[in-house]
Amino acid sequence: MIKLGNAPCSWGVFYPTGNTITAEGYLDAVAKAGYRVTELGPLGFLGDDPVWIADALATRGLELAGAAHVHTLADPATAGALTAALRRIGPLLTALGSRDLILMDESEWYPETAEGVVDAAGWQVAMTMIREADRLMREDYGITLHLHPHVGTCIEREAQIDRMLAETEVSLCLDTGHHAFWDQDVLAYMDRVWDRIGFMHLKNVDPVVRARVLAGQLGVNRSFAEGVMSPLREGAVDIAAVMRKLVERGYDGYAIVEQDPAEDGALSPDALARSNLDYLLALSNRAEQQQ
Repeated sequence: MIKLGNAPCSWGVFYPTGNTITAEGYLDAVAKAGYRVTELGPLGFLGDDPVWIADALATRGLELAGAAHVHTLADPATAGALTAALRRIGPLLTALGSRDLILMDESEWYPETAEGVVDAAGWQVAMTMIREADRLMREDYGITLHLHPHVGTCIEREAQIDRMLAETEVSLCLDTGHHAFWDQDVLAYMDRVWDRIGFMHLKNVDPVVRARVLAGQLGVNRSFAEGVMSPLREGAVDIAAVMRKLVERGYDGYAIVEQDPAEDGALSPDALARSNLDYLLALSNRAEQQQ
């Protein structure tokens, strides 16, 4: 059975501090919206005390779907910082009984004039970091590492994802919105790399905002503030077909909604979270009935 959840980024939480919502406020909100699964969020957002986190989750009826960590993968000077972060995350997830970690490249590291561009040396640095992170989490903590392709980074287009999968043994966290950002076929790619998909993120893409990016009229990072990631029921990705495929193929892992909020969004994060869940539950029930 697909385990539907949501994540702190849907409430604009991208960093451990400086957010408009507290850890307790987020957990209250995601549970009130009807979700029973959540990701940990940025390292430190929910703190480092597994006892407190476990109690906070349990009192709200929430299950932990692992953590997501963003890192500058192509910068060799940050290798030590990644190891240190993983040494914090590993014991925390282990204590909480969670076995999944999502790793993604940091898009903010790239200059606006060369978003996602690395040379051959930078690519090898990124692959080395991914392989070492995968080994560390697997061997020391029994945790599966899922690499999340992200727009504006060196792993975003299908050729880059294919190369990363060929050069590492890491699992893939496929994000429907990030994949469709460059007008790539989500469903076809799911079929092509199905055996490597270990985690799903559900997003959709506003085709009008995306067209401005593809035409070079709008930068990648700025497009998020302008609502490039639309509500699940409104964008270019056929989310109904994605859900059907997950059901048909017997996917029994996590599928986490990540609804990046726009600066002038018509709906609040709470309302978006509830609307997205209602939509997904209806799609999931329909797909299961058709089996």
